[in-house]
Amino acid sequence: MLKNTKTSYGLIAILLHWLMAMIVFGLFGLGIYMVELTYYDSWYTGSLALHKSVGITLVAILLFRYAWRMLGTQPDPVVGSSKIMNVVAHSAHRLIYLILLVIVVSGYLISTADGRAIDVFSLFSVPAIDFSVANQEDIAGEIHFYAAYSLIGLVVLHALGALKHHFINKDKTLIRMIKPLKDD
Repeated sequence: MLKNTKTSYGLIAILLHWLMAMIVFGLFGLGIYMVELTYYDSWYTGSLALHKSVGITLVAILLFRYAWRMLGTQPDPVVGSSKIMNVVAHSAHRLIYLILLVIVVSGYLISTADGRAIDVFSLFSVPAIDFSVANQEDIAGEIHFYAAYSLIGLVVLHALGALKHHFINKDKTLIRMIKPLKDD
């Protein structure tokens, strides 16, 4: 029940999926809020520190989730699903991982452009790289912005696809990402 099977996701994959979804949407919402703050707003520094700390946490969860995925079994597509749609879904998942990687790398480059490490919940620091490029913070900021909006758009399509499977196709695609199923 903890590990994936050929017909269902295990509890660990399900929890990682939903935890990352909550973190991504939380970071997106916090990011939208942060860009409206001025330097003199009372929560300017706190929101920035929280965004960075949660972002680093997301990196750790992303790496663990990717390793879990690579080392474990992946469920087969549901019976009766279109081969073309399976390719589209698989490609979308890969694109989600790629965009997440772009977001965390660009976020790191924004945060360390001035040479300072990233403090993570006052527990440890992630060091800055020893070099930077001209306008690194601005360039990485643009990439971060567009990648974040692209990710949210893709995730919305992903969710709509899951709902289509559940309500129109009436298959177990969505259910198996909510709870582990017994093998058929």
